[in-house]
Amino acid sequence: MALSIAVTPSSNSRMPRTAVLRRAVRCSSAASVPTTQPDLRNYWTSLISDVDRKLNDAVPLKYPELIHESMRYSLLAKTAKRAPPVMCIAACELFGGDRAAAIPTVCALEMVHAASFVHDDLPYIDDALSRRGQLPNHTLYGPDMAILAGDALLPLAFQYIVLHTPTQLVSQLDLLRVVQEIARAVGSTGMAATQFIGENKFGELGRCSAVCGALLGGASDEEIERLGEYGRIVGILYRVVEDMLEGKKVNIGVVEDLKSRARKELYMFEKYGDKVLPLHTFIDYAAERV
Repeated sequence: MALSIAVTPSSNSRMPRTAVLRRAVRCSSAASVPTTQPDLRNYWTSLISDVDRKLNDAVPLKYPELIHESMRYSLLAKTAKRAPPVMCIAACELFGGDRAAAIPTVCALEMVHAASFVHDDLPYIDDALSRRGQLPNHTLYGPDMAILAGDALLPLAFQYIVLHTPTQLVSQLDLLRVVQEIARAVGSTGMAATQFIGENKFGELGRCSAVCGALLGGASDEEIERLGEYGRIVGILYRVVEDMLEGKKVNIGVVEDLKSRARKELYMFEKYGDKVLPLHTFIDYAAERV
């Protein structure tokens, strides 16, 4: 089935270098979504809204307030694209899985994602000036609190999966496989290693999102492997295009090659019909912002 889904980048594709300093952190509004066919746009919008609500509830302002405020500041950023959750749920639903089975996992993925940004942005790592359209966590709360907020988000991710995944929809074995996959993705051979060996953090997160969704949807081992490779390639594609937007020299041929490889990984899923369409939108969204 040939697909051509035009995706127009939103005005938030590039993060501004300045942001309004806000001390009170409340529930974020839905982030921008790719402009695509109406049904697919609604699919993204509804998922982002669901995830935002769940994340707001998952990390309430409570004692000790300062660390929870710091956690919420990064987790509920208004311009967050929520790509890992949408990819995870799209993968789950591809195989007929229930969205409710995946919601706790996608919240955990966003907690891991936010924690990685908080730590990456620190002065002694990337020394970032902005993140998701706002000041980095450490600029507002200080490096010490930023470290603690990131540290707190990581174990909360695993706790949230265990406490909130519906046992009537997900077996204990599949739940353990999901926890294992996320632990692998953030560990010394995954996202942590990307700071030192030049691998792509977005690729690791993309792979993890797709694999977790496939596990929760009941995919076969071969399907899980193929979808994981698709997620890894899309994550790398997103980072490559980000480098181009930031003015770094990247061969456009690399972008085209990654797009082709990602679509190739989806060939075996065409048998699922329109359920594969949301996964194709990730390729277009990642690539067509230049």
